[in-house]
Amino acid sequence: MRTSTSIQSFPRWDDAATAGMDDAHLLLYRSNLLGSDLRITNYGGGNTSAKIWQKDPLSGDTTEVLWVKGSGGDLGSMRLDGFSTLYMDKLRGLKPLYRGQAHEDEMVDYLPHCTFNLNTRAASIDTPLHASLPYAHVDHMHPDGVIAIAAMANSEAITRQVFDGSVGWMPWLRPGYELGQQLAAYNDAHPGLLGIVLGGHGLFSWGESAKTCFENTVALIERAQTWLTEHRLARKVQVFGGARSVALADGARHATLARLLPVLRGLSAQGVPKLLHLNVSPEVLEFVNAKDLEPLAALGTSCPDHFLRTKIRPLIVPETVYALEGAALKTALSTLLASYRADYTAYYERCKRATSPALRDANPVVILLPRIGMVTIAKDKATARIAGEFYVNAINVMREANAVDQYVGLPEQEAFDIEYWLLEEAKLQRLPRPKPMVGKVALVTGGAGGIGQAIATRILTDGGCVVLADIDQQALNTVYTDLAKAHGKDHVRAVVCDVTDEASVIAAFDRAAIEFGGVDILVSNAGIASAAAIEDTTLALWNRNQSILATGYFLVGREAFKQMKAQGTGGSIVMIASKNGMVASNQATAYCAAKAAEIQLSRSFALEGAPLGIRSNVVNPDAVIRGSKIWTGKWSKERAAANNIGEDELEAFYRDRSMLKRSVFPQDIAEATYFFAAEHLSAKSTGNILNVDAGNLAAFTR
Repeated sequence: MRTSTSIQSFPRWDDAATAGMDDAHLLLYRSNLLGSDLRITNYGGGNTSAKIWQKDPLSGDTTEVLWVKGSGGDLGSMRLDGFSTLYMDKLRGLKPLYRGQAHEDEMVDYLPHCTFNLNTRAASIDTPLHASLPYAHVDHMHPDGVIAIAAMANSEAITRQVFDGSVGWMPWLRPGYELGQQLAAYNDAHPGLLGIVLGGHGLFSWGESAKTCFENTVALIERAQTWLTEHRLARKVQVFGGARSVALADGARHATLARLLPVLRGLSAQGVPKLLHLNVSPEVLEFVNAKDLEPLAALGTSCPDHFLRTKIRPLIVPETVYALEGAALKTALSTLLASYRADYTAYYERCKRATSPALRDANPVVILLPRIGMVTIAKDKATARIAGEFYVNAINVMREANAVDQYVGLPEQEAFDIEYWLLEEAKLQRLPRPKPMVGKVALVTGGAGGIGQAIATRILTDGGCVVLADIDQQALNTVYTDLAKAHGKDHVRAVVCDVTDEASVIAAFDRAAIEFGGVDILVSNAGIASAAAIEDTTLALWNRNQSILATGYFLVGREAFKQMKAQGTGGSIVMIASKNGMVASNQATAYCAAKAAEIQLSRSFALEGAPLGIRSNVVNPDAVIRGSKIWTGKWSKERAAANNIGEDELEAFYRDRSMLKRSVFPQDIAEATYFFAAEHLSAKSTGNILNVDAGNLAAFTR
């Protein structure tokens, strides 16, 4: 939680850790430390700088260089290459070129000409603010406590009261060259200040060393938060007007979200896949269950960093809507979303200027659910999660501001001018083209096995998200840890699932819905292998094969089909069957029959799914020995015995019997699976079978 006001709860400077650091690394240490606490600044928000004397690579002379966080960076995770470096003498020399506020955007075009040492990191729009202040070290943070003061109706007077005149105050002005000039003039007119609060925006603070700057920044933030908390408690204010409702019990919330989120995700997509993130933190629940939810949410956010991520206002979905089911739920949500899009479009039309970029996606980013929590939706999981973190910052600001004074959001036109600022648009245009699986979610059964892990890795590599489902908890934990480390925790989830247990399968898909909003791709891969002569095939062995390989595939396929249908955005089902589904193997009756059932099952899904855009295809591996879990049990001995060879000869035996004389590996199955999973590769393929067996004449599909 972010409500603690003890200085010990904030990051602390470690002299031992910084011993021997040069000025650049001290700046990095300070930046990472400040960025590690979301109460100090949010992800990607705020910036830090240091004016460092360095040798000029051109002249050999010592020159003053501004190191400042570059465009698009994040303080908490950045490295040295995240800083822009610019000649201070050239930055000061820009002043005669400034033609006034109407032309200030052109000043950004001059910044690359001030670059020191050919640094390719683009300078941010806040660079002139840091350059204008005379201090060696400057921080610009977006702390919840300070923004709460900055967003009060009587912000200037309360700033004086909180800081006893040691911190100045300036009214809202969009970041840029003009604000930098005004900051410098204000600082010159008020010597001895520790910082300046920018109305509706945040805090500038400084120091003559990296450590004193850091300690000044943290002390001011703590002072603001302590003051706010003390005054709120002293006034005995009912936060957000008091509670109107109570949160649903976990079970009811879980069931509601599993039903609601796939529909919401599908309706919000409009041709572009999106992912959801759920936040049920105490701060969020207090807000969505409050009497003042609607009027406060309608005011919008204040700090520009907030609404750049969240849009100016959220969508509130009443309980009367999300309590519906089926077609009624979809109709009610469609109406709500259409109304939101119309309101957002009207806001764009009211505020747009002749040079404004085109209207962007008009769907909401933040969706508030009374009694449940908050859902944020974006093109990828990390962006959705971060948007939620930003709105929690906004909630904290509204709570503290309203408890002491009156919260005010930015005027609509000011908000629009930030959201559709040409410089922000240019930043968006610089973003790399997304990978083809961004926004897609795959559920992979047998995810802890060699083939399952290879398939998950292939999808993750191209930007997708994966829910690993497996009955083996220990193996699942290991694979999850490895994949999350390699591809990021936002992209991977793990769920224990027994595909023969209907409730377990339903729970796995409910988990996918709650974590990401739904599933676009099912890879049905869980399996076993067995061998026995017909007369030795017991009913138990037969039933075990049918239960896992036929019934299990049916259950996961059915639940995937239902979720894809609710989303209304199509989908891809890939069943990992076997060459044995096409041609029988000696002494493997139960296994072969079950694998043949999988192939026919896939055809049925393809038939019924086609009108919904749901594709279903089969990948038939053969003799995938390396990394495959089924070869670690009796199957290896059984197949060796059936072919009158030793276990150590199996890989060579299967390789040499193939037409291509090649071994088949898990990565080969992953590539074939990826082809069917990827809409951009196989959008017109359904009901098909792809053998990955290095060539087996008897298994030819035709």
